[in-house]
Amino acid sequence: MAMQGNVTIKTVAQETGLSLTTVSRVLNGTAEKYRISEATQAAVLAEAKKQGYIPNMAAKTLRLNKSRTIGLIVPTLNNPFFSLVASTVSKLLYAQGYVVLMSDCANDPEEERKLIKTFLTQNIEGILAIPVGGRKNYELLEKGGVPTVFIDRFFEESKIPYVATDHFDSAFKLMEHLVEHGHTLIACIQGDVQTISNQYRVKGYLEALKKHNIGYSYLKGGSFTTDEGYLETKILLKQSQKPTAIMALSDTILLGALKAIREEGMSIPEDISVVSIDNSSYLDFLSVPITSVSHPITEITQLAIKMLLDQMGANQASAPTNIVLEAKLIARKSVQYIP
Repeated sequence: MAMQGNVTIKTVAQETGLSLTTVSRVLNGTAEKYRISEATQAAVLAEAKKQGYIPNMAAKTLRLNKSRTIGLIVPTLNNPFFSLVASTVSKLLYAQGYVVLMSDCANDPEEERKLIKTFLTQNIEGILAIPVGGRKNYELLEKGGVPTVFIDRFFEESKIPYVATDHFDSAFKLMEHLVEHGHTLIACIQGDVQTISNQYRVKGYLEALKKHNIGYSYLKGGSFTTDEGYLETKILLKQSQKPTAIMALSDTILLGALKAIREEGMSIPEDISVVSIDNSSYLDFLSVPITSVSHPITEITQLAIKMLLDQMGANQASAPTNIVLEAKLIARKSVQYIP
């Protein structure tokens, strides 16, 4: 077998006995266009793998006038949910021959706007984004015609398609679970009020209160951060009428809430029940595993990538379709039954 660094299309052609043109078309992904048989494609790909063939992406980029680069905008990598989305996107796109240019906008709408402008000056083929600011930032992409798909968050009036979890149902399911366990004093600590994910989760909370004619309502908070969860829970637990349950609208908020509860000398679920949204992997390993709602991150990212590649490719003329996936309730030991 040839040394990996010296393996070229010519090497693969010699080993398979096929022409350079045929091998090139298979490795460049244009075999179907030239009606090359599946058996020949399989032979070329098998030999290329055996030889350790690595395509010259720089040459391919120049030849096709495509960068094979996708831009990814995330609010912050400090949030485990966004980190997992970013990791999954990068892994899945890399497997398809793309490089992901990832940018953390530090939850700053102005920084987000700068990143979008920067992407527009690059030879980027498409953009995946979890929005932070308002729709106005993304009007640049709508006007610029760059294929774009939103993940998890979106704007209802925007032309940019999205793939997200049903945020309303996420909160509503948790509320139903708490009510079924006898809770009527349920406090909600929310995240960034301008984001659609938070808005729909709050609607789920309020709708459940209305459905069950629950008079108690406590809604505070303003960011998806651990500090916010800590401060709001400290204030909440000083109220004269304490809740029997807390719903954190993200796992980052949850971590702060848990710290405050511990400092107050309270136990979960004996003194207070706690639920959250996101279902981070560490929830199972806490001293008391927390009931949460799970987002199908792999499915979300797979669908978002397919939607984006369709926009970039032959299906770009078809109308984009928004996709909303069902969230799954993961019941653990953090909810006490109240008779």
